[in-house]
Amino acid sequence: MDLVHHPDEILLFGLPALAVIVAMRWVARRTGLPSAALLTLIGIAYSLLPGPNIPLNPALILTFVIPPLLYSAALDSSLLDIRHNLRTVISLSVLLVLATAMLVGVGFHLWVAGATLAAGVALGAAIAPPDPVAALAVGRRAALPGNMITLIQGEGLLNDATALTLLSVAIASVEGEGFSFPTAVGKFVIAAAGGVVAGMLVAYVVRALRHLREDPLSANVISLMTPFVAYLLAERIHVSGVLAVVVAGLIIGHDAPRHSSGASRLQTTAVWRLVDFVLEGLVFLLIGQQLRDVVGRLDEYATSTIWIAVAVSVGVVLLLRPLWLVLTQLLPRWMHSRLGGLIDERHEEKALNSREVVALSWAGTRGVITLAAVFTFKSTVPDRDLLQFCAFVVVLVTLLGQGLTFAPLVRRLGLRANKADLARERNESRSAAVKAALERLDEIQHEKHDHIEDRAIENMRKQLTVRLERYRKRLDLIEKSDSDEVPVSPQYEAALAVRREVIEAQREELLRRRDAGNLTDEGLRVLERELDHEERLAERS
Repeated sequence: MDLVHHPDEILLFGLPALAVIVAMRWVARRTGLPSAALLTLIGIAYSLLPGPNIPLNPALILTFVIPPLLYSAALDSSLLDIRHNLRTVISLSVLLVLATAMLVGVGFHLWVAGATLAAGVALGAAIAPPDPVAALAVGRRAALPGNMITLIQGEGLLNDATALTLLSVAIASVEGEGFSFPTAVGKFVIAAAGGVVAGMLVAYVVRALRHLREDPLSANVISLMTPFVAYLLAERIHVSGVLAVVVAGLIIGHDAPRHSSGASRLQTTAVWRLVDFVLEGLVFLLIGQQLRDVVGRLDEYATSTIWIAVAVSVGVVLLLRPLWLVLTQLLPRWMHSRLGGLIDERHEEKALNSREVVALSWAGTRGVITLAAVFTFKSTVPDRDLLQFCAFVVVLVTLLGQGLTFAPLVRRLGLRANKADLARERNESRSAAVKAALERLDEIQHEKHDHIEDRAIENMRKQLTVRLERYRKRLDLIEKSDSDEVPVSPQYEAALAVRREVIEAQREELLRRRDAGNLTDEGLRVLERELDHEERLAERS
């Protein structure tokens, strides 16, 4: 189906697809199952029906889907946390990807009849990078500890750059240059370093536009443009576009609190949540729809060859990851702290315990990057159809097998974030922020501004003092509790209920005035937005 020449097909596919995405999100929220796996199953069911399927266009995916998804994930990540866990992140996103690709290549060369080392490495590069979307969605719902979320995020952000860079080297080898390990390493280093520089350049250009970003609409346009600019710039100079997008997103996300207005951040966050929701949903539907076409091109291969190829691919992906995690955790602790010291001497990376190793081993779901990469194989690649089938099986086994069982595994392991610690950290920071505001009020009062009345300062002081007292009571309650859960105070809950009732009463009055003709719809929206922010603040206090 050619969507370019038949634009009406976009609506015929897009509208039902969006309806399915919304429905599956509702099912996922009710059942706790990952929506990524559910959407993939729906796509598989659709592919088995008579009629055309939507083909997965790798160029379209790599140019228009992957950059915004990676950029959004980078904005939502913590540059500092990734730095503090850099040894494990590099181990998983670079070294493990390279090891997986090489081992798959050797396995194909030794055991799959007629397969070449370069073609096997190309497949290995495609199936090596986990897609963290499904694992993160389940992990957050299961309240995984923060260090686990950071590792999954960090790995997912950087492994795509490693895999796609290695893939380009392997494909060049397949097309006649021959596979040379030193050449591959050299090209990889150049592409990675160039991608980092390109990403930093784009990030600093965006930082220079901070005056434009004070306007929410302009900020949204700049934000939506940034991943594509970073990607295209890097690809034009033949370095890693994916890494450029990730680096730009991490730097901009780190600088956002300082270089953008509050209104811009609120609106930009909402826009990126919508982009993620739609793109991720469409991608997983497309993954399932490729089943019929991929299976239909296997007639020329012996059944034994197919089974051996699939066993090598799936076996390396499933077995190497836990083995790698166990072996790297057995390294001497001075090696752990040495790399961490080179990056930030104030933080020493902690070793993972056995439960965390098991959970992280099972968080290796593959997704759209794998299929987009393997679908870029030209007809000149030996055994292309077999390689694409192996990649598809790896995606299905990990996305459905690991995706559907990850949440029960996390619950069985008893891995949960300490909610009391999180609440303590946030309330301590809130208290510190209010104290800084009170100190600034004292400075303003001593500066004797003629245009500021003492009554205004006192009113502001009373509001801040009330808020500070509320945070102190929450902290006292948390300190007295021995539970990992956030303690519930009847007085606090009652006060929160009163605030909700008061806000709802204000909404009802605004609606009554609008319906009576005493308030315009535009005025209603402005005042409603104020109440929405007040309600949001109440929910998070």
